[in-house]
Formats: sequence, C-alpha cells, structure tokens
Amino acid sequence: MEEQPAYFVKSVEKAFDVLLAFTPETPRLTVSQVAAGADMTRASARRFLLTLADLGYVRADGPYFELTPRCLDIGRSFLANQTLPGVAESHLKSLAAALNETTSLCILDGPDVVYVACVPSPRLLSVSVRVGTRFPAWATSMGRVLLAALSEPELQEYFDSVQLERFTERSIGSVDQLRAEIDSARAKGWSMVSQELEEGLRGVAVPVRSGRDVVAAVNVSLQTHRAPAESIEKTVLPLLREAALQIGNDYGGRHSGALRSGSRR
Repeated sequence: MEEQPAYFVKSVEKAFDVLLAFTPETPRLTVSQVAAGADMTRASARRFLLTLADLGYVRADGPYFELTPRCLDIGRSFLANQTLPGVAESHLKSLAAALNETTSLCILDGPDVVYVACVPSPRLLSVSVRVGTRFPAWATSMGRVLLAALSEPELQEYFDSVQLERFTERSIGSVDQLRAEIDSARAKGWSMVSQELEEGLRGVAVPVRSGRDVVAAVNVSLQTHRAPAESIEKTVLPLLREAALQIGNDYGGRHSGALRSGSRR
C-alpha cells in the first residue's frame, strides 16, 4: 500500500469510507454490511457509526443504520455554485482534444434540443454551433437519446405534435420511422444521425445521467468524410460514453461502484 504523507489523518478517510458505503441501492445497512463496504473490521465500523450518529450524520433503526439529511450539508456549498454546463466544460474540452472534433452538451426544451455548452474542434475547419443554438429534437442524435428517456405518455404527446420536414434527402419522413430510431437509441444507449439535418454532417450522442435520471446528452459532430460510419462505434463511442459518465458523476450522480483506495484496516 502506498505510504501516506505525515499530515494524513486516517480516521477522516475511514469516516468517509463509512458514509460512502451507503448508496441509493443500499440506503439501510447493518454494521456488518458497512464493515464490508468500507473495508474495515466490524468493531471499527460500529465505533464510526455510533460517532456519526452522535454527530447527526447517521441514525439507527434497530440493527440498521441510514444517512440523515445533515449529510447534505457537506456538499451544499459546492453544489450551490455548480451548473451542468460548468461541470461539463472540462470533459468536453478533453473529448474535443482527443477526437479533434466539436463536442457539445444539449438539453431537451419542448420540441427542440438546445446547446448549453460547446467546445469547437481544435482544427480550423469545424462545425459552427454556439450556446443557445436550437434544432428540432427529432433530427439530431442528441434529441433522439433525450426523447428515448421520456415516459411513454410524454413521448406519445411529442409524436402527436411533432412536425417533420425534409432538411436533406436522408431526413426521416414519418413518425413510424422516428419511433423506430428512438426505440433503437433506447436499446443501444446511443444514437447516430448521418446527414439528416445537414449534408456532410454526422452526429453521435449518448445520454448524461445523474443517478437514474437523464439530464442531458453529449454529442460529437463529425464531418462524414473524416469519420466512416462503420468505425464510429469503436473509435468515437467509447470516449463519448466515458465523457458522459464523468459529467454525470461530477454533477452528483456517482454510482456505488466508485473505486476506493486502501485495504482492510
């Protein structure tokens, strides 16, 4: 195990290990379960839990412990200054640099997708979009993954009101075709739209999740002559998914599988 610096207070690390053992999937834990999740002995887990209970951060309910609302105080100041575009910016920059392409973050607003963050390609010739740009959701990869996250009643309401038009010869021409594309995006977890909005332009998008909720979509805009469609799933999609995961994590949706350091104490 890597040696910690002299100032390092191990009891602080252990206390956070105990708090992080509680997840959305396991909100109520016994002492033994906390010990296993925090990688410590049962006796140590019990002492930390009782101390945290005295401080008001956990409460006991029979053999179970659970977090209290006071835990929200730890992150309140940080979260108060965080916006989704602000959280996403550094990840979009890294993705744009890795792919040498334009990257964006979009949300669904009525029938449209709206760009809320955008990092242009490092190349001189790049796709020209800016924050606030709107496109019909049905015609974009971002829109299709966001529509795929809607409930069936919400999606049906969208289908009942959507107005399709031919931007190019490749644009979808019917609601049935659109439903099939949205169903495919839901099943795969990503969407690719090629030259349906503009000739020579291909978009690839994946959802950004905060916990179980889809809060946005991350997109890469590609010129068709630079990125063959058949290679995108191997070359672009893994990086795009990783960026979306990191944005979601930083926005407050970190999953319980986050790595912990250290060994049994």
